[in-house]
Amino acid sequence: MEITSQTDVDPVEAVEGVHLTQGAAGENASIQRFTIEPGAEVPEHDHPHEQIGTVTRGTLTFVVDGEEIAVGEGDTFVIPGGEPHAAVNDGEDPVEGFDVFSPARPNPDWGE
Repeated sequence: MEITSQTDVDPVEAVEGVHLTQGAAGENASIQRFTIEPGAEVPEHDHPHEQIGTVTRGTLTFVVDGEEIAVGEGDTFVIPGGEPHAAVNDGEDPVEGFDVFSPARPNPDWGE
């Protein structure tokens, strides 16, 4: 068993106001924690990994094919690999949650 402690990994500010912390990575999946400050935006992007996540605090608005989709506290979501998507925190408080990627994404571009 391998453990990655939250205190062992520093968050990376991938874009202004978007903080990502890489968690454990296995052979088939990896997990990251995210914190998105009020007003911060994740620009449209895509990746080959299926992305499954949950919002643990706040509401995050995803934009997929021009449609805005609100994902609230306790909600889960799936973004198929290769699907362009963006996200924005329109609220007044930070949004927090977790993403799981399959296949594993242990060294994403934002971490370099």
